[in-house]
Amino acid sequence: MNSYRQILYHIVFCTYCRRHTIPEEHQEALYKYISGVISNRKCFLYEINGVGNHLHILSDLHPTVALSDFIKEIKTASNKWMKTSGNYPAFEHWAEGSCSLTYAYRDKEMIANYIRRQKEHHGKISFETEYRSLLEENGIEADERYIF
Repeated sequence: MNSYRQILYHIVFCTYCRRHTIPEEHQEALYKYISGVISNRKCFLYEINGVGNHLHILSDLHPTVALSDFIKEIKTASNKWMKTSGNYPAFEHWAEGSCSLTYAYRDKEMIANYIRRQKEHHGKISFETEYRSLLEENGIEADERYIF
């Protein structure tokens, strides 16, 4: 008997102290690297994008992979890669924590489009406003001690 699944996650995490330490000219290289990490876990990346201080990932999650391990592996591997590449000299490390939201497959294109428009989006609103909105829209109460 086959087991079927569709577990779609929108994951957001940011740089330490939300500093803009991911230069725009090197963002695509970072996204390609993270894409490889995701693929190696037998997960599928639908979209990845961000700005200098945070990124968004839309990915499925293979049933053998725990969400916390998945995020930890992405952050740990990309942290090491960024530090050795020489292209992210101001990058210290990723901030602790993340935001992980589940969505129905029918919402995939809507979320992917939202992620694709990050640069345009952040020309109008701050990361803090975006993050609070994402939490609120998904019924998550923000703990002010940890949010910003």
